[in-house]
Amino acid sequence: MRPLVAIDLPLDARLEAVVRDLVAAQTAFCVLDQRLAPRAQERQLAALGATEVLDPDGRHPRPDGRGVDGEIGLVMLTSGSSGEPKAAELTWSALAASARLTQATLRRPGQTPVWFPILPAAHIGGLAVVLRAVLDDARLWWGDDGDFVAARRGGVTHLSVVRAHLARHRLDDFDVVLVGGGRPPAGRPPNVVATWGMTETGSGVVYDGYALPEVELAIVDGELLVRSPTLFRSYRTGPRPRAVGPDQRDDWFPTGDAATLDGGRLSVQGRVGWVIVTGGEKVWPDDLEAVLAAVPGVRDVAVTGLEDPEWGQRLVALVVSDGTPSDADLRAAAAERIGPWAKPKEIRHVTAIPRTATGKIRRHLLAHLG
Repeated sequence: MRPLVAIDLPLDARLEAVVRDLVAAQTAFCVLDQRLAPRAQERQLAALGATEVLDPDGRHPRPDGRGVDGEIGLVMLTSGSSGEPKAAELTWSALAASARLTQATLRRPGQTPVWFPILPAAHIGGLAVVLRAVLDDARLWWGDDGDFVAARRGGVTHLSVVRAHLARHRLDDFDVVLVGGGRPPAGRPPNVVATWGMTETGSGVVYDGYALPEVELAIVDGELLVRSPTLFRSYRTGPRPRAVGPDQRDDWFPTGDAATLDGGRLSVQGRVGWVIVTGGEKVWPDDLEAVLAAVPGVRDVAVTGLEDPEWGQRLVALVVSDGTPSDADLRAAAAERIGPWAKPKEIRHVTAIPRTATGKIRRHLLAHLG
Protein backbone atom coordinates (compact mmCIF):
# COMPACT_ATOMS: atom_id res chain seq x y z
CA MET A 1 0.00 0.00 0.00
CA ARG A 2 1.07 3.55 -0.72
CA PRO A 3 0.69 6.71 1.42
CA LEU A 4 -2.25 9.12 1.20
CA VAL A 5 -1.19 12.72 1.84
CA ALA A 6 -3.77 15.22 3.12
CA ILE A 7 -2.95 18.73 1.89
CA ASP A 8 -3.77 21.40 4.49
CA LEU A 9 -2.94 24.57 2.53
CA PRO A 10 -4.91 27.56 1.24
CA LEU A 11 -5.93 27.85 -2.38
CA ASP A 12 -2.86 29.50 -3.85
CA ALA A 13 0.24 28.85 -5.93
CA ARG A 14 1.84 26.72 -3.22
CA LEU A 15 -1.05 24.28 -3.35
CA GLU A 16 -0.55 23.98 -7.10
CA ALA A 17 3.16 23.29 -6.58
CA VAL A 18 2.45 20.63 -3.94
CA VAL A 19 -0.10 18.90 -6.15
CA ARG A 20 2.39 18.91 -9.03
CA ASP A 21 5.04 17.32 -6.82
CA LEU A 22 2.68 14.62 -5.54
CA VAL A 23 1.42 13.83 -9.03
CA ALA A 24 4.99 13.59 -10.35
CA ALA A 25 5.79 11.14 -7.56
CA GLN A 26 2.50 9.26 -8.14
CA THR A 27 1.62 9.84 -4.48
CA ALA A 28 -2.10 9.81 -3.74
CA PHE A 29 -3.50 12.89 -2.05
CA CYS A 30 -6.60 14.55 -0.65
CA VAL A 31 -7.30 18.21 0.16
CA LEU A 32 -8.64 19.38 3.51
CA ASP A 33 -11.32 22.03 3.78
CA GLN A 34 -9.67 24.82 5.76
CA ARG A 35 -13.02 26.51 6.40
CA LEU A 36 -14.15 23.71 8.70
CA ALA A 37 -14.16 24.01 12.46
CA PRO A 38 -11.33 21.96 14.09
CA ARG A 39 -13.62 19.15 15.23
CA ALA A 40 -15.20 18.89 11.81
CA GLN A 41 -11.77 18.79 10.16
CA GLU A 42 -10.74 15.93 12.44
CA ARG A 43 -13.81 13.99 11.32
CA GLN A 44 -12.88 14.79 7.74
CA LEU A 45 -9.36 13.43 8.22
CA ALA A 46 -10.69 10.25 9.80
CA ALA A 47 -13.14 9.66 6.95
CA LEU A 48 -10.44 10.24 4.33
CA GLY A 49 -8.02 7.90 6.10
CA ALA A 50 -4.95 10.01 5.30
CA THR A 51 -1.60 8.59 6.39
CA GLU A 52 0.11 12.01 6.43
CA VAL A 53 -0.83 15.68 6.66
CA LEU A 54 1.10 18.24 4.64
CA ASP A 55 0.78 21.78 6.02
CA PRO A 56 3.01 24.89 5.97
CA ASP A 57 5.26 23.27 8.58
CA GLY A 58 5.93 20.12 6.59
CA ARG A 59 4.61 16.54 6.48
CA HIS A 60 3.31 14.83 9.60
CA PRO A 61 2.44 11.12 9.88
CA ARG A 62 -0.98 9.93 11.04
CA PRO A 63 -0.64 6.48 12.59
CA ASP A 64 -4.38 5.76 12.22
CA GLY A 65 -4.37 6.37 8.46
CA ARG A 66 -4.95 3.79 5.77
CA GLY A 67 -2.85 3.55 2.63
CA VAL A 68 -4.14 3.16 -0.93
CA ASP A 69 -3.01 1.03 -3.83
CA GLY A 70 -0.99 2.41 -6.71
CA GLU A 71 -3.99 3.01 -9.00
CA ILE A 72 -5.50 5.62 -6.71
CA GLY A 73 -4.53 9.26 -7.23
CA LEU A 74 -7.17 11.17 -5.27
CA VAL A 75 -9.45 10.55 -2.32
CA MET A 76 -12.21 13.11 -1.85
CA LEU A 77 -15.15 13.33 0.49
CA THR A 78 -18.62 13.37 -0.93
CA SER A 79 -22.07 12.73 0.47
CA GLY A 80 -25.02 10.72 -0.69
CA SER A 81 -28.65 11.66 -0.31
CA SER A 82 -28.56 10.41 3.29
CA GLY A 83 -25.98 13.07 4.11
CA GLU A 84 -23.40 10.60 5.40
CA PRO A 85 -19.94 11.56 4.12
CA LYS A 86 -18.16 9.05 1.93
CA ALA A 87 -14.59 9.07 0.72
CA ALA A 88 -14.43 8.39 -3.01
CA GLU A 89 -11.28 6.94 -4.54
CA LEU A 90 -10.41 8.19 -8.04
CA THR A 91 -7.70 6.59 -10.15
CA TRP A 92 -4.92 8.45 -11.90
CA SER A 93 -6.47 7.49 -15.24
CA ALA A 94 -9.88 8.90 -14.23
CA LEU A 95 -8.31 12.19 -13.17
CA ALA A 96 -6.39 12.44 -16.43
CA ALA A 97 -9.51 11.65 -18.45
CA SER A 98 -11.47 14.41 -16.69
CA ALA A 99 -8.77 17.01 -17.40
CA ARG A 100 -8.38 15.88 -21.01
CA LEU A 101 -12.09 15.82 -21.87
CA THR A 102 -12.79 19.18 -20.25
CA GLN A 103 -9.88 20.91 -21.93
CA ALA A 104 -10.69 19.43 -25.34
CA THR A 105 -14.33 20.51 -25.05
CA LEU A 106 -13.79 24.07 -23.82
CA ARG A 107 -10.72 25.31 -25.67
CA ARG A 108 -10.77 27.29 -28.89
CA PRO A 109 -8.56 25.90 -31.69
CA GLY A 110 -4.93 26.47 -30.77
CA GLN A 111 -5.82 27.96 -27.38
CA THR A 112 -4.13 27.20 -24.08
CA PRO A 113 -6.87 27.92 -21.50
CA VAL A 114 -5.90 30.08 -18.53
CA TRP A 115 -8.00 29.29 -15.44
CA PHE A 116 -8.56 31.41 -12.32
CA PRO A 117 -8.94 29.00 -9.35
CA ILE A 118 -11.52 30.39 -6.91
CA LEU A 119 -13.58 27.40 -5.72
CA PRO A 120 -12.37 25.40 -2.69
CA ALA A 121 -9.97 22.64 -3.69
CA ALA A 122 -11.55 20.34 -1.10
CA HIS A 123 -14.44 19.99 -3.59
CA ILE A 124 -14.05 18.32 -6.97
CA GLY A 125 -15.16 21.40 -8.92
CA GLY A 126 -12.39 23.48 -7.38
CA LEU A 127 -9.65 20.86 -7.50
CA ALA A 128 -10.50 19.97 -11.11
CA VAL A 129 -9.41 23.48 -12.15
CA VAL A 130 -5.97 22.88 -10.62
CA LEU A 131 -5.73 19.41 -12.16
CA ARG A 132 -6.40 20.79 -15.65
CA ALA A 133 -3.05 22.54 -15.35
CA VAL A 134 -1.24 19.69 -13.61
CA LEU A 135 -2.53 16.86 -15.82
CA ASP A 136 -3.12 18.75 -19.07
CA ASP A 137 -1.86 21.95 -20.68
CA ALA A 138 -3.96 24.61 -18.93
CA ARG A 139 -2.29 27.44 -17.05
CA LEU A 140 -3.42 28.93 -13.75
CA TRP A 141 -3.59 32.59 -12.76
CA TRP A 142 -3.43 33.27 -9.04
CA GLY A 143 -4.92 36.41 -7.50
CA ASP A 144 -7.55 37.65 -5.07
CA ASP A 145 -10.58 35.40 -5.45
CA GLY A 146 -12.96 38.31 -6.03
CA ASP A 147 -10.79 40.37 -8.38
CA PHE A 148 -12.19 39.35 -11.74
CA VAL A 149 -11.10 42.62 -13.36
CA ALA A 150 -7.46 41.85 -12.58
CA ALA A 151 -7.98 38.25 -13.71
CA ARG A 152 -9.19 39.35 -17.13
CA ARG A 153 -6.27 41.76 -17.46
CA GLY A 154 -3.98 38.90 -16.46
CA GLY A 155 -5.13 36.81 -19.40
CA VAL A 156 -7.64 34.53 -17.68
CA THR A 157 -9.93 32.89 -20.24
CA HIS A 158 -11.84 30.31 -18.17
CA LEU A 159 -13.62 30.27 -14.82
CA SER A 160 -15.49 27.76 -12.70
CA VAL A 161 -17.94 29.48 -10.34
CA VAL A 162 -21.13 29.07 -8.33
CA ARG A 163 -24.34 31.04 -8.77
CA ALA A 164 -23.40 33.64 -6.17
CA HIS A 165 -20.48 34.78 -8.34
CA LEU A 166 -22.81 35.33 -11.29
CA ALA A 167 -25.15 37.38 -9.13
CA ARG A 168 -22.37 39.61 -7.78
CA HIS A 169 -20.00 40.05 -10.71
CA ARG A 170 -20.04 40.74 -14.41
CA LEU A 171 -18.32 37.77 -16.04
CA ASP A 172 -19.47 38.03 -19.64
CA ASP A 173 -16.05 38.99 -21.01
CA PHE A 174 -14.41 35.63 -20.19
CA ASP A 175 -14.37 32.95 -22.87
CA VAL A 176 -16.09 30.29 -20.76
CA VAL A 177 -17.63 30.37 -17.29
CA LEU A 178 -18.67 27.03 -15.84
CA VAL A 179 -21.38 27.09 -13.20
CA GLY A 180 -22.53 24.12 -11.17
CA GLY A 181 -23.93 23.42 -7.74
CA GLY A 182 -27.63 23.19 -8.55
CA ARG A 183 -30.01 24.53 -11.13
CA PRO A 184 -28.45 27.17 -13.41
CA PRO A 185 -29.81 30.72 -13.25
CA ALA A 186 -32.27 31.84 -15.88
CA GLY A 187 -31.13 34.35 -18.49
CA ARG A 188 -27.44 33.64 -18.03
CA PRO A 189 -24.92 35.15 -20.49
CA PRO A 190 -24.00 33.03 -23.53
CA ASN A 191 -20.50 32.35 -22.19
CA VAL A 192 -21.89 30.70 -19.04
CA VAL A 193 -22.06 26.90 -19.31
CA ALA A 194 -24.28 25.00 -16.88
CA THR A 195 -22.57 21.83 -15.71
CA TRP A 196 -23.71 18.67 -14.02
CA GLY A 197 -21.35 16.37 -12.22
CA MET A 198 -20.32 15.03 -8.84
CA THR A 199 -17.25 13.81 -7.03
CA GLU A 200 -17.96 10.27 -8.21
CA THR A 201 -17.92 11.39 -11.86
CA GLY A 202 -14.61 13.21 -11.48
CA SER A 203 -16.19 16.71 -11.78
CA GLY A 204 -18.60 17.96 -14.45
CA VAL A 205 -19.41 15.51 -17.25
CA VAL A 206 -22.50 17.22 -18.71
CA TYR A 207 -22.31 20.73 -20.22
CA ASP A 208 -25.52 22.60 -21.03
CA GLY A 209 -27.40 19.32 -20.97
CA TYR A 210 -25.08 17.29 -23.20
CA ALA A 211 -22.56 14.69 -22.10
CA LEU A 212 -18.86 15.21 -22.77
CA PRO A 213 -17.24 12.91 -25.35
CA GLU A 214 -16.78 9.35 -24.03
CA VAL A 215 -19.40 9.95 -21.32
CA GLU A 216 -22.62 7.91 -21.57
CA LEU A 217 -25.93 8.73 -19.88
CA ALA A 218 -29.03 6.62 -19.34
CA ILE A 219 -32.26 6.87 -17.39
CA VAL A 220 -33.59 3.79 -15.61
CA ASP A 221 -36.69 4.05 -13.43
CA GLY A 222 -36.33 7.83 -13.48
CA GLU A 223 -32.76 7.79 -12.11
CA LEU A 224 -29.73 9.07 -14.00
CA LEU A 225 -27.04 6.47 -14.69
CA VAL A 226 -23.53 7.36 -15.90
CA ARG A 227 -20.75 5.40 -17.56
CA SER A 228 -17.53 7.34 -18.08
CA PRO A 229 -13.73 7.00 -18.06
CA THR A 230 -13.80 9.70 -15.35
CA LEU A 231 -15.77 7.62 -12.83
CA PHE A 232 -14.36 6.90 -9.39
CA ARG A 233 -13.26 3.34 -8.69
CA SER A 234 -14.59 2.77 -5.19
CA TYR A 235 -15.38 4.25 -1.81
CA ARG A 236 -12.93 3.82 1.05
CA THR A 237 -15.61 1.78 2.79
CA GLY A 238 -16.71 -0.39 -0.11
CA PRO A 239 -17.03 -0.91 -3.87
CA ARG A 240 -18.63 1.47 -6.32
CA PRO A 241 -22.40 0.95 -6.64
CA ARG A 242 -23.35 -0.58 -9.96
CA ALA A 243 -26.60 -0.57 -11.90
CA VAL A 244 -27.85 -2.40 -14.97
CA GLY A 245 -28.22 0.00 -17.87
CA PRO A 246 -30.38 -0.19 -20.99
CA ASP A 247 -27.72 -2.36 -22.65
CA GLN A 248 -28.16 -4.93 -19.84
CA ARG A 249 -24.59 -4.36 -18.62
CA ASP A 250 -24.05 -3.71 -14.93
CA ASP A 251 -21.15 -1.25 -15.20
CA TRP A 252 -23.28 1.92 -14.91
CA PHE A 253 -23.10 4.20 -11.87
CA PRO A 254 -26.47 5.13 -10.26
CA THR A 255 -26.19 8.83 -9.42
CA GLY A 256 -29.21 9.27 -7.14
CA ASP A 257 -30.46 12.16 -9.31
CA ALA A 258 -33.89 12.19 -10.87
CA ALA A 259 -33.60 13.15 -14.54
CA THR A 260 -34.91 12.83 -18.09
CA LEU A 261 -33.23 12.56 -21.48
CA ASP A 262 -34.82 14.18 -24.54
CA GLY A 263 -32.93 13.75 -27.77
CA GLY A 264 -29.72 13.29 -25.83
CA ARG A 265 -30.26 16.43 -23.77
CA LEU A 266 -30.26 15.86 -20.02
CA SER A 267 -32.64 17.58 -17.63
CA VAL A 268 -31.97 16.98 -13.93
CA GLN A 269 -34.85 17.52 -11.53
CA GLY A 270 -32.71 17.24 -8.42
CA ARG A 271 -31.59 14.73 -5.87
CA VAL A 272 -33.81 11.84 -5.17
CA GLY A 273 -33.40 12.84 -1.52
CA TRP A 274 -33.86 16.21 0.14
CA VAL A 275 -30.37 17.65 -0.22
CA ILE A 276 -30.20 21.46 -0.37
CA VAL A 277 -27.55 23.06 -2.62
CA THR A 278 -26.78 26.62 -1.54
CA GLY A 279 -23.96 28.60 -3.15
CA GLY A 280 -22.53 25.36 -4.54
CA GLU A 281 -22.40 23.70 -1.11
CA LYS A 282 -24.53 20.73 -0.13
CA VAL A 283 -26.48 20.83 3.13
CA TRP A 284 -28.62 17.98 4.35
CA PRO A 285 -31.65 19.02 6.41
CA ASP A 286 -31.25 16.20 8.93
CA ASP A 287 -27.67 17.24 9.74
CA LEU A 288 -28.49 20.91 10.23
CA GLU A 289 -31.64 20.13 12.18
CA ALA A 290 -29.60 18.03 14.63
CA VAL A 291 -27.19 20.94 15.16
CA LEU A 292 -29.92 23.53 15.68
CA ALA A 293 -31.94 21.23 17.94
CA ALA A 294 -28.96 21.08 20.31
CA VAL A 295 -29.06 24.84 20.90
CA PRO A 296 -30.50 25.50 24.40
CA GLY A 297 -34.09 26.64 24.22
CA VAL A 298 -34.88 25.02 20.85
CA ARG A 299 -37.87 22.71 21.15
CA ASP A 300 -38.29 21.65 17.55
CA VAL A 301 -36.75 22.57 14.22
CA ALA A 302 -37.02 21.84 10.52
CA VAL A 303 -34.87 23.00 7.60
CA THR A 304 -35.84 23.52 4.00
CA GLY A 305 -34.44 25.17 0.89
CA LEU A 306 -36.22 27.81 -1.17
CA GLU A 307 -35.30 28.90 -4.68
CA ASP A 308 -33.01 31.94 -4.62
CA PRO A 309 -31.60 33.93 -7.57
CA GLU A 310 -28.17 34.34 -5.93
CA TRP A 311 -27.63 31.14 -3.95
CA GLY A 312 -29.60 28.65 -6.03
CA GLN A 313 -31.37 27.69 -2.83
CA ARG A 314 -31.37 29.60 0.43
CA LEU A 315 -31.45 27.79 3.73
CA VAL A 316 -34.55 28.44 5.81
CA ALA A 317 -34.80 27.19 9.40
CA LEU A 318 -38.19 26.91 11.05
CA VAL A 319 -37.70 26.96 14.81
CA VAL A 320 -39.97 26.29 17.76
CA SER A 321 -38.32 27.66 20.90
CA ASP A 322 -38.89 29.08 24.36
CA GLY A 323 -37.71 32.48 23.12
CA THR A 324 -34.22 32.35 24.62
CA PRO A 325 -32.03 31.44 21.60
CA SER A 326 -31.31 34.34 19.27
CA ASP A 327 -30.94 34.06 15.52
CA ALA A 328 -27.22 34.75 16.03
CA ASP A 329 -27.00 31.75 18.40
CA LEU A 330 -28.54 29.48 15.79
CA ARG A 331 -26.30 30.67 12.98
CA ALA A 332 -23.19 30.40 15.17
CA ALA A 333 -24.03 26.77 15.99
CA ALA A 334 -24.44 25.94 12.30
CA ALA A 335 -21.11 27.55 11.41
CA GLU A 336 -19.24 25.85 14.26
CA ARG A 337 -20.59 22.34 13.80
CA ILE A 338 -20.85 22.20 9.99
CA GLY A 339 -19.40 25.28 8.29
CA PRO A 340 -20.25 28.88 7.35
CA TRP A 341 -22.33 27.80 4.34
CA ALA A 342 -24.76 26.04 6.70
CA LYS A 343 -25.88 29.24 8.42
CA PRO A 344 -29.57 29.73 7.59
CA LYS A 345 -30.23 32.76 5.41
CA GLU A 346 -33.69 33.00 6.98
CA ILE A 347 -34.98 31.93 10.40
CA ARG A 348 -38.71 31.69 10.95
CA HIS A 349 -40.06 31.29 14.48
CA VAL A 350 -43.16 29.10 14.34
CA THR A 351 -45.46 27.47 16.85
CA ALA A 352 -45.21 23.92 15.51
CA ILE A 353 -43.47 21.77 12.91
CA PRO A 354 -45.79 19.64 10.76
CA ARG A 355 -45.07 15.98 11.40
CA THR A 356 -46.61 12.63 10.58
CA ALA A 357 -47.96 10.32 13.22
CA THR A 358 -44.62 8.58 13.36
CA GLY A 359 -42.76 11.86 13.94
CA LYS A 360 -41.39 12.44 10.45
CA ILE A 361 -41.32 16.02 9.17
CA ARG A 362 -43.80 16.79 6.41
CA ARG A 363 -41.18 18.56 4.30
CA HIS A 364 -43.50 19.47 1.45
CA LEU A 365 -45.38 21.78 3.84
CA LEU A 366 -42.38 23.69 5.20
CA ALA A 367 -42.14 26.41 2.54
CA HIS A 368 -45.60 27.68 3.45
CA LEU A 369 -44.95 28.10 7.18
CA GLY A 370 -43.91 31.22 9.04
